[in-house]
Amino acid sequence: MPQKLMDVLMLGRCSHEFSWPRRAADGHYYQVCLLCAAEYKYDWATMRRTERVQVAAEPGTVRRRTREKKPTWVPRARRLKLDLPLRYRVKNLSLWSEGSIENISQSGVLFRGANALPVNALVEMVFEMPEEISGQKNSNVLCQGRIIRSREGKNTDEGSGLAASILDYKFLHQS
Repeated sequence: MPQKLMDVLMLGRCSHEFSWPRRAADGHYYQVCLLCAAEYKYDWATMRRTERVQVAAEPGTVRRRTREKKPTWVPRARRLKLDLPLRYRVKNLSLWSEGSIENISQSGVLFRGANALPVNALVEMVFEMPEEISGQKNSNVLCQGRIIRSREGKNTDEGSGLAASILDYKFLHQS
């Protein structure tokens, strides 16, 4: 699993993990890859995927660009539930705050922190990347992100709930 996830994150290759078959408006079945959102035709009688869904131009229309059609359903990234400490701050400010990761995916991180941040704030986060994702123990990472959700805790002990999309990251080498 760790190498598959790293391949998708770093190299763009996908090992395809499919959703349950869905029924299209035309009555035919299809499956969507949970990692890359590629759609494949599905034969319900034999219970097998047959071929990738190709986007065809409608008759009588002129297409100027040969862009692939966006998928009708985009899966959420798989989340890994954790309880890990992290440090975070508004990008380029010197004051770090302490927090705790609740879950992480290839696209974002949900964490609790003492200090609330406004939506769209650029943040830096430092934490130990889980071995399930990186394939290595003790691999600290510096993530650049953007706050997409911020919610005050119901009481002061709870802290604020913050969701950040991951824009970029790099592994920190310990000397």
